[in-house]
Amino acid sequence: MSGLSYGTVRPAVAQVNLASIAPYMFWLMFRNVASDGLVFDDPVNSGIISGPGCVLASPSWENSQAHVSQDYVYHWTRDAAIVAIELAWAYSDGTLPDSQPLIDYVTFSQTCQQAGGDFDRASFYINGSPRPWTDQTDGPALQTLALLAIYPQLDAATQATALTLINANLDFLENAYQGQTFNLWEEETGYSFFARSAQLRCFQAVAANTIGVTVPSWLPSALTWLTSALDSHWNGELYQSMLPVPTDYRAPYDPNIDIVLSAIYGAESVTDPRLLATAAQLRAQWADPASKYFYPINGTDAARDLGPLLGRYPGDVYDGDTDAQVGDHPWALCTANFAELYYRLATAVTASGTVPADSLSATFLAQVGVTSATSVADAVTALRSAGDQMLRAVVYHSDHFELSEQFDAVTGFEKSVANLSWSYAAFLSAVRARATVA
Repeated sequence: MSGLSYGTVRPAVAQVNLASIAPYMFWLMFRNVASDGLVFDDPVNSGIISGPGCVLASPSWENSQAHVSQDYVYHWTRDAAIVAIELAWAYSDGTLPDSQPLIDYVTFSQTCQQAGGDFDRASFYINGSPRPWTDQTDGPALQTLALLAIYPQLDAATQATALTLINANLDFLENAYQGQTFNLWEEETGYSFFARSAQLRCFQAVAANTIGVTVPSWLPSALTWLTSALDSHWNGELYQSMLPVPTDYRAPYDPNIDIVLSAIYGAESVTDPRLLATAAQLRAQWADPASKYFYPINGTDAARDLGPLLGRYPGDVYDGDTDAQVGDHPWALCTANFAELYYRLATAVTASGTVPADSLSATFLAQVGVTSATSVADAVTALRSAGDQMLRAVVYHSDHFELSEQFDAVTGFEKSVANLSWSYAAFLSAVRARATVA
């Protein structure tokens, strides 16, 4: 019997309906959300049990049978906020039968916020106690955005807790938004484009809120300051993800996909020509066979009318399976977020009735066969098709729709930690954006 093995049937991607897949992706993500009945035991830190509302980044842990040396059985403030936004959408459309997961998220967020230690600690143990890890100022901003999104779906007592959390986040951000932080990938310290963009979107949402959050007197000037600070990341060719620009072994650190993520989770506009110029370079470095960073799987997938799959930044060395610095591989969430950029731009083109005709946007549009002479209808179709090809590649390389963190750059098989919550959330967000394309 030793010759028997288990394999999964690949989806027929040409016939796959992305909207039909989304509910399955939601429930796969939801398995990582703890409740009073779904309780997790920390496999590495003995005696630690999950609290309701904890969001596991992934159920994978070091020395597991999957031979992955990374441990993701923790609650990241950023990842959890992104998942919470998807929970809010699921409750609003009837996928979630009740709001208890949202209530639990707020309660667990309070546990983490009151746990002591650095206010902007990025990661916590699954019982809500602070974990020795990096500090990131995008976390309080993204958590505030999540709390604002779910606020109308909460009971009165939990709404009061949510307001307390939001006000504490704002008190912290008042003195933090102009400062340095660890970046999105928790690798470099400096002035982060992603963190600044997330903070700007947070402040914009607070300024426009109608739920009773008092708009701080300092916030209008912060909006102006952050807008100017984001402009300072433009070097004439692309947005630099970190200032000062890293010069260590990770260099070159740009173009970095966190610029695109800034348009998905932050305040960066999908129609900003500088964003599109940066995005064009991101796609080319992994999809162009002439690039030194080309992923071989993208060449194989192109023959299937799929992809490309995208990674984080040029020369990434995070393998995801081991501690060896041997990357570079594409990520599911990076690819799904880039697909969402296509969908959002298509919606914007429809709304404006014009196709961008500036020189900075030209390369990005040309990559999907669009020029300034292309009709609005044809441009929208091309942009939607480009997003679909990326999401279909994610589905094709999934393990029966289960999404890991990364795909192997050569074979396309999943690697790194399995069932990454953020991978599912990114897919769901992209499919929702697709639904707005006319």
